[in-house]
Amino acid sequence: MVVLVADKFEDSGLDGLKKLGVEVLYEPQLSGDALGERIESSACDVLVVRSTKVTREMMNGRMSAIIRAGAGFNTIDVAAASERGIQVTNCPGKNSQAVAELAFALILSLDRFIPDNVIQMREGKWNKKQFSQGRGLHGRTLGLIGVGNIGQEMITRAKAFGMHVVAYSRWMTPDVAAALGIGRATSVIEVAKLSDVISVHVALTPDTNRFLNKAFFEAMRPGALFINTSRGEVVDQTALLAAIDSKGIRAGLDVFDDEPEYGEGEYNGPLKDAVGVYGTHHIGASTQQAQEAIAAEVVRIVREYRNAGVVPNVVNVKRADVATHLLVVRHLDRVGVLAHILAVLKSEGVNVQEMENIILHGAKSAIAQISVDRAPTQDALLQMKMNENVFDASVFAIERPAEPEPTEESLLE
Repeated sequence: MVVLVADKFEDSGLDGLKKLGVEVLYEPQLSGDALGERIESSACDVLVVRSTKVTREMMNGRMSAIIRAGAGFNTIDVAAASERGIQVTNCPGKNSQAVAELAFALILSLDRFIPDNVIQMREGKWNKKQFSQGRGLHGRTLGLIGVGNIGQEMITRAKAFGMHVVAYSRWMTPDVAAALGIGRATSVIEVAKLSDVISVHVALTPDTNRFLNKAFFEAMRPGALFINTSRGEVVDQTALLAAIDSKGIRAGLDVFDDEPEYGEGEYNGPLKDAVGVYGTHHIGASTQQAQEAIAAEVVRIVREYRNAGVVPNVVNVKRADVATHLLVVRHLDRVGVLAHILAVLKSEGVNVQEMENIILHGAKSAIAQISVDRAPTQDALLQMKMNENVFDASVFAIERPAEPEPTEESLLE
């Protein structure tokens, strides 16, 4: 197995990959056309990237897996990977603490004007009068939009500062909110109305693109703090700038929808000089602790793939939601049995959506569970059972509840 690492990566991760016995190509400078050419020429099986974009044009050669050494994967053309049979995987939850720490650093910096203090001190100015206007966090309300791994880390920290927490998340029921000891908002607008500080922790999808818009910022309290460490594109920047001007909103941002593509460059976006905005350089996940944890997870993913042929954390596996029936075959664990079953299905034009073969204790028999797009005929079932190693073959209709109408809540983590 050949693993191409096309981004900066910890030495511990490189050493861990080498100890697996795979061939490691470490070329962190690659990007664009050069990366596409190298993927093909190296005949790599696995590509590891951090912030480097992976486009459709790069998906050549025999590459079968792309590992995003981080949580998000919006820099990878997942649709193109799916079309070409390439599994895309990530390292969820490994940087949650780091991002939460930066979010609180931004909150504290805004409340106590810390960057402005530092700038004026370096200019030789002493301005205690101006900078003694911090409101303080104790007793204030933190509003969370998204309560995934990072959001839950935020809850812990907010409680340590004596803050109240209200949150909106697609999966959070009243019982879950009660167990977390927080309030449950019914919409992002309600979060805006209830909160002194708002922190955003959602994934970027077509549905969340610019979903924090004019109506959201108009609902925020005057002088409230707005924190975004998720993705810049979830925020309507024009609406945020208008709220800064009209309502005294102050913002701490680690992400921007027009930020430089690479680790170094120039940023000339409209938020660069905005009064009341503190910006960091998309460094939320960039602590030594987080990067070491992510490196260890990448090694684990490659180990599982090498040893068992299974890629953990795959984000583009389509569950068998188009399957209509489940074929269950009980059989002896013998060579050729599954090939016989699949040949019968092929002869009938039945397409397999998902398959699992469960080996029973003692490794003498097994149960194959095969999701298919339509029911095999009784003749097909009989043909399957004619194999001397097949005990039985049965088919069951898959019942699913009616799909609910999509709601705004379904867009959030």
